[in-house]
Amino acid sequence: MKNTSQSGVTVSGIKTKDFETVLDGKDVRLYVLSNRKGAEICITNFGGIVVSLVVPDRSGHPVDVVLGYASIEKYLNTPEKYLGALIGRYGNRIKRGEFVLDDKAYKIPSNNPDCALHGGLIGYNNVVWDAVQNDDNSLDLTYVSPDGEEGFPGELTVKVRYTLTDDNEMRIDYEAKTDKATVVNLTHHSFFNLNGDNGGEITNHVVTIHADHFTPMDDKSVPTGEIRKVAGTPMDFNTPHVVGERIDADYEQLRFGRGYDHNYVLNKRWVGEMVLAAKAVSPKTGISMEVYTTEPGVQLYTGNWLNGFLGKEGHCYSERTAICFETQHFPDSPNNPHFPSTVLRPGEKYTQTCIYKFGVEG
Repeated sequence: MKNTSQSGVTVSGIKTKDFETVLDGKDVRLYVLSNRKGAEICITNFGGIVVSLVVPDRSGHPVDVVLGYASIEKYLNTPEKYLGALIGRYGNRIKRGEFVLDDKAYKIPSNNPDCALHGGLIGYNNVVWDAVQNDDNSLDLTYVSPDGEEGFPGELTVKVRYTLTDDNEMRIDYEAKTDKATVVNLTHHSFFNLNGDNGGEITNHVVTIHADHFTPMDDKSVPTGEIRKVAGTPMDFNTPHVVGERIDADYEQLRFGRGYDHNYVLNKRWVGEMVLAAKAVSPKTGISMEVYTTEPGVQLYTGNWLNGFLGKEGHCYSERTAICFETQHFPDSPNNPHFPSTVLRPGEKYTQTCIYKFGVEG
């Protein structure tokens, strides 16, 4: 493996100096995690963004499996501002940006048709996190979200640890506490392509999701409140299916999302159980990715709105060139009391863990 600290160039070919800047009075830089197997994750403390994630393919060759940019300047001017980022205070959608908590109404700025998406106008993807790296394998990030930021009540202190294990797992551990009752739904938004960063459409990926139900949405991508069985529909991934097999099926939910962009209700025996939620495999590279989570849901998104902008090494990120598995509570939970609650109160601790485990098949 290259010695990044000496060369200033990562395994993925990124120059660390191209991420060095000051934003809002805080230092921004690129942090590099590595393990004994030659895997590497590059993360910037701007937005907690995973810039690159390199794992071996079936032949042992290193492959970067996330979309991203090679400089901080590009992230500041991207048409896809959630690319690889940490998402909060509320991941996914809140209908009309409105909710009531303890008989008080709150309004979050709407930044998507008929909803507040991923935290409003300025979410956690767009702030500088305090970063501490104590070893080669992990990075600790902290952000204190002020009371009233984007309309959310309570000062929320969020801590996130990224860990690259020797089993080629990217583990993300979250903690949060508040001084006032609030709603919290944190997640991570890497745009994966197991064919490689320049691997074309992910419609060849074979996907499994362990969920008997999903939450349908309306034509504005906001949940209707229904919890629907996947059986007999193109939403059923309980057995492995190639993404492209049914993505263009004549099914209203797929028309609304221009493909898959839906929250799956994971099969769980108890609240907070760590389960294997999903798996994706690229037949091209043999790279597999298992997704484990303590959260009740996972959002499957097939990059349907990527518009052809240029990323690392000038690679074109067009429609369906990425797949996302966003582990989460359900979208619009504050307005659907039958969904698992996202309310956090003083004295309580929000915790969750997500693991993306990489391997090879074939």
